Amino acid sequence: MSIGSIAASLSSVQQQLSPAPSAKDTRTAEQAHKAAVEFEGLTIGELIQPMFDTVDTTNDMFGGGAAESQFRSLQVSEMGKKIANSGGIGLADSVYRQMLAMQEKAQS
Repeated sequence: MSIGSIAASLSSVQQQLSPAPSAKDTRTAEQAHKAAVEFEGLTIGELIQPMFDTVDTTNDMFGGGAAESQFRSLQVSEMGKKIANSGGIGLADSVYRQMLAMQEKAQS
């Protein structure tokens, strides 16, 4: 028996035991996941910003200038979003689980 088949069996048993989520619960979970991914994107952007602050682009053929320095923060922000939307570094999953736990605690 492989690990994949065991995981699939456990998942099907868990789905049978847990009640079906309502549309409101599903919508709330989707919103929480979206917020967690957005948070991860912003965090990644802030983490990679210093990397771009230390690069000297003044001698490059297409680098440097006032426009590049003005739009660099937007580029870094978009890079962070793309990284997060492509799987990220795992921060969104932790934030998402914590958000759901806080919501469950607030409801009970």
